[in-house]
Amino acid sequence: MDKLSEILSRNSIREYIISLVILIGGGALFRLVTYFILRIFRKSSKYVSDEIIKDIQLAIKKILIPLGYFGIFYISFKRLTFGANVNHLFKYGLVVVLTFLGIRSVSLLVGYILSNYYAKQKKFTKEMVNGISLIFKSFVWIFGIIFLLDNLGFKVKTLMTGIGIGGVALALATQTVLADLFGYFAILFDKPFKEGDFLIIDNYLGIVEHIGIKTTRIRSLHGEELIFSNNDLLNSRIKNYISMEERRVLFNIGVTYSTPAEKLEKIPEMIKSIIGEIEDTRFDRCHFSKYGDFNLILEIVYYIKGADYNKYMDIQQKVNLAIKRKFEEEGIKFAFPTQTVHLSQENELKEA
Repeated sequence: MDKLSEILSRNSIREYIISLVILIGGGALFRLVTYFILRIFRKSSKYVSDEIIKDIQLAIKKILIPLGYFGIFYISFKRLTFGANVNHLFKYGLVVVLTFLGIRSVSLLVGYILSNYYAKQKKFTKEMVNGISLIFKSFVWIFGIIFLLDNLGFKVKTLMTGIGIGGVALALATQTVLADLFGYFAILFDKPFKEGDFLIIDNYLGIVEHIGIKTTRIRSLHGEELIFSNNDLLNSRIKNYISMEERRVLFNIGVTYSTPAEKLEKIPEMIKSIIGEIEDTRFDRCHFSKYGDFNLILEIVYYIKGADYNKYMDIQQKVNLAIKRKFEEEGIKFAFPTQTVHLSQENELKEA
């Protein structure tokens, strides 16, 4: 308590009042100035794009405003005399704040360059921009913290040696996590799939909703969320339907054995005509393929433009209904499971 009184007594009340006025007045004035600057940028949307205005406003809020408030605080108390220990404390505080704001400035600059140049030039996708930003920001924070510790008087070389030994042990203990992390970057740069793609992974199928650092989340057709680790996902057999230009459709129909051969010969032309009248389809073939247990089986193949599953189902429904109507007109009957039993007359002969 005596030491605190001794420190405070080094300045007059007048000096404290002046510093307090500078702090409060400077803060109020700075707040007023930043308010008008932000207001000017909001009104300048007619001349500048909204994205640029948002980036400038973000930079003002994240960098300029904190730096301005700290500068006013530093100026107001720098003129006071508190002794060597307090001056060192202010010095360390200045280093910490400037380092933090420097890291934030570099991170914002990199994010701006990636999102406004490479993304717009279509050199990088949105996911790649997020992944590269994450890597770069991690390195910026690491080097920023090392710079800060060095300026605060810590022995950085000794610390780095310890981190290197600990890093090897940590890497061995987190092999699975690192494998998923490398899998994340492999997905970003190799692009086997992206968010919104429809995938079939082994016996699972769904739409990719999120690609994370460790896991990828897929929304199945039933509605539940499927979560795969990135490494396991890349080691699986993946079918990606989003890049499919045409969907091949193969289906069978069966008609009764009582169908005359003449009508059986006409069926392929009927099917070809039906499919040819439907938009975004391409007929391939229709053949009387084999004799079934209770039916004559015809195999039909055609193609649908695009990969949309709902579109495929809509077209297949039209094809099925058209075939049903055409067969009814021609008197062709679809087969259903039947069994004919032939009874011997041996018992009747014995009775006679």
